[in-house]
This record gives sequence, structure tokens and C-alpha cells, in this order.
Amino acid sequence: MKREENSTRPSSGRVFLKRRLLALPDLSAHLVFWPLVVIGITLDLWSKRAVFDWLEHRGNVSIIDGFLRLVMAVNNGAAFGLFAGHPYWLIAVSVVALIVIFAVFLFGGAKQRLVHVALGLFTAGVCGNLYDRISNDGLVRDFIDVTIWPGRHWPAFNVADSMLCIAVGLGVISCFQAPERSL
Repeated sequence: MKREENSTRPSSGRVFLKRRLLALPDLSAHLVFWPLVVIGITLDLWSKRAVFDWLEHRGNVSIIDGFLRLVMAVNNGAAFGLFAGHPYWLIAVSVVALIVIFAVFLFGGAKQRLVHVALGLFTAGVCGNLYDRISNDGLVRDFIDVTIWPGRHWPAFNVADSMLCIAVGLGVISCFQAPERSL
């Protein structure tokens, strides 16, 4: 008799799958995430091409004297030049990061729009730099140069790097917000 009772109860695997399917993002999450990804990638790739084409015959251009310049720089590493000279490893890490981001977006059950924005910006930033790495012999084009102290410059960066930093900041902020209740 006990065996019959267990056969009518759903297996733990089906319960887990049902919970995961119920946690899929709603339409408004997709309407936040995907446009951010497309617009972010487009803005990053366009800005790299436009600035590099514009600077090709001009050299460096000062935007705010002593503080902000546009430069033509390439980076064969990650943030701050880390892992320089290892393009295949950096490509692999980027692909794994994208898989994790998509998994978190699709199956993480996040209801906060701030999380969806952060994930969209993170995806766009990773994709923009990944495209550069794949199409430019492992090099990422950077063009924003900020002077943080006379004679001291922050490492040159680009729009994708900016989106990555903003995404991390939004992710941290979202950790301190109360989760939205589902209806």
C-alpha cells in the first residue's frame, strides 16, 4: 500500500523542474534585458569604430584638459592588464561568463528590475569585449583616458568596460534591496 502512495506523488526531479519553470523571467524582464544587450553591444562596437576612425589621423584628442582624453589604445589582457597575452583563456572565461549570466537571468528567479538591468549591461559588456578579442587577434580597443592625478592615468577603457562596472555596481546595490514579492 505504501508503494502506491509514493507512485502518485511527483518525483523530486519533476518538482524541481516545475519550480524552475515557474521561476522563468516574465515578459517585462525580457523587455528590459534584451534591448539593453542589443543597444549596449551596438553602442560599444560603434563607439570603438567611430573613435578609432576619427583618431586615426588626429592622434590623441583632449576633451577636458588635464582630465579626459580620447586615445587609441589596445589591451591584450583583462581589467588593468591582468592575464595579458592569454587571449584564448580570456575568450573561454568570457564564454563561461555569458553562460552563467544567461543561466542566472533565465533560471535565477530574480524579480528585481535592477538585477535584470545589471545582467543586461553585464552581457553587453562581455559581448562587446569578446567580439573585439575574437576579431582583433586577442586585443580589445580602448579609447577613454582619464587622468586621476597629474602624471597618473587610469588604464584606458571603453564603453563595454563602463557597462561592466555599472553592472557590478547595480548588482551590489540590488543585494541591499528587499526582494519583490510575487503575486
